[in-house]
Formats: sequence, structure tokens, C-alpha cells
Amino acid sequence: MLFKTPLLDKPAPGWKRDLPGPNEPPSIEPYPPVLTNPPNHVDDVYLELARATMRMRGVGVCIAPFFFLLSTIAPIFLISDIFKLESTPPLVPSILLLIAFAVALWSGIYVWRMDTSAPCDEPIRFNRARRKVYVYRFRHNGLKPFSRSAWGARAEVYDWDNLHAEACSIYGAMGSGGLIETVTLAVLEPGTRKVIDRFHFAHELQQGEMYWAMAQLFMQQGPQALPLFPRPPRDWNNEKIRFNLARRLAPKVHWPEAIDLKSRSAPPDEG
Repeated sequence: MLFKTPLLDKPAPGWKRDLPGPNEPPSIEPYPPVLTNPPNHVDDVYLELARATMRMRGVGVCIAPFFFLLSTIAPIFLISDIFKLESTPPLVPSILLLIAFAVALWSGIYVWRMDTSAPCDEPIRFNRARRKVYVYRFRHNGLKPFSRSAWGARAEVYDWDNLHAEACSIYGAMGSGGLIETVTLAVLEPGTRKVIDRFHFAHELQQGEMYWAMAQLFMQQGPQALPLFPRPPRDWNNEKIRFNLARRLAPKVHWPEAIDLKSRSAPPDEG
């Protein structure tokens, strides 16, 4: 069932429609030939789907040197003025040059780190036995471009019943430009429509809706409800990448040991 008005107290930016809830029938049937990637893994316990917040890789490492070059122009002009005038240069032009230097340097560092710090895959695991969802999420903070702790992937755990999928479309200059369509997942406060977190799930509405339908089918009925994929899963950590520098520098997926074990196993039998 599709809804015409937002169900959540604060819908996602560019909200277009809500997708069926975790325990409702899927709105679409997954069709493997149109899906970009097969599941990374599927068995009786968990389903792992590939996911990436960065759709295009390699652009940032190409334009970052341009920004770094721009950042050198301001100091050169400033030093040149000091030698020419043989005194302190005017205050306002000096401030503008310093601002230009800071903006260019920050832009270069930001686009470089965005392109090389995110893993090629940010998988999401749906554990049917525990009714939990484990998300490998890339975090970044533009206000701290040099920070190590503010950048990197972290594993987070959510209850399946507290997730809500939304289809969104916004116009933006990033990525491929123009209309950007995505499916996002909101994490709700239990028993309410209050959003406590939200993260990217898939690019393109049709693919995102099909991947969400796969998660629903798996969690509701098990692996036998999923379609068969003609292609084997990709080994994201061992891809042979020759020409894309960003993908070559990207860190490998490494789940924390405790979360990795829980996300791939059923709870112990208490009986």
C-alpha cells in the first residue's frame, strides 16, 4: 500500500511517498535483471544487501588537486604584495585572500576525503532470527576535515519493527546532477512516528523499492521467498580495480567482531 501524505512527523527531505511498513506486504516484486547487485549473502538467518552512499567514485580525487592549487594562489598574492609594498598589505584584501585560501583548502580536503574515506560497500544485514538490522554506515563531518574520529565507518544496530522506508526525489548539483532519487530508511521511536535517525538505503526509486521488498520478503517469509539472481555476489573487499584511484584507496569493510558474530547468528536457544 502506498500513502499520499507523509506518515512521519518529520518526513525525509524531498519526500515523495512512503513505502509499506516492515510487516506489510511489499508494494513491488523484485526483478533481478534490473537490480544493480545481487545480495552479498543470504541464508536462513540473515540477508546482506550491498549499499553505498556515494554513487560516483573518482571525481573527488580529480578535482581535489585543482582546489589545492587554488589554495596556493592566495598566499602567493599576499607574499607578493608584501614584497612590492614593503609594508603590511591593506587589511580588507588580505582578509579576503585568507578566506579564499581557507575555502579552497577545505574544499580540496573535503572532496578528497569524501571520495577516498568511504568504503566501496556499506552493507546492511537483516537478521531474521533476531529481528534486527545491522548497518555499516560511513560517517563524516565537514567541520572537522582533519579529524580521524569524525570520519569513518561504524556499525549500528536497529530493530526491524522500528524502520520505515521513504521514497525521495530532490534536485541537486552533486553526483549526476538534476533529479536525484533515493530511498531512505527512518528509525522511529518505538510505538510512535517520531524519527530518531535516518540513513540512505538505495539509489533510484525502482531499485530501492525492490531492495526494500526483498528485505520484507526475507524478514516475513524467509530466504525461499527471494528471487534467484543469475550473477554471483561481488567480493567488495577483493575487487580488481585498476584505474579508479578512489576505489583503490577506499578502506575495506571490517565489521566489529562482536557485531559481526551477532549479525550472522541466531540468538541462543533458551529452552
